Amino acid sequence: MIPKKYFYDRMILLLLSNNIAVATVGIVRVLLKLNIGRTGTYIVQYRSSLGKLDGQKSGSVSTFIAFIIFDLLIVIFHMALSIRVYKINRQLAVLVLSIGLILLVFSVVVSYTLLSNH
Repeated sequence: MIPKKYFYDRMILLLLSNNIAVATVGIVRVLLKLNIGRTGTYIVQYRSSLGKLDGQKSGSVSTFIAFIIFDLLIVIFHMALSIRVYKINRQLAVLVLSIGLILLVFSVVVSYTLLSNH
């Protein structure tokens, strides 16, 4: 059951819209940079301590599909969790959505960095 005041709270709406916007940007960016026909040519890991040649591990498109699924799950999970927590404490619901936003920003940065290195 969604509390009546939940969608009337401006801070909650701001964070929800930011979460959805960042997730959408991340999903669209991954889909635009992805080339389904290529297999095994994407860099999916980079370890700077191993050097330039040994530090790069190649992988398939499924790794970047996982970024899309991760973004969707973050938005859905944090929204559901904040709805449940809102009944108990408003500040905790705001914190849950803020942490979700930070996770989404990290996801967008990491996926963009990996896709720009191919």
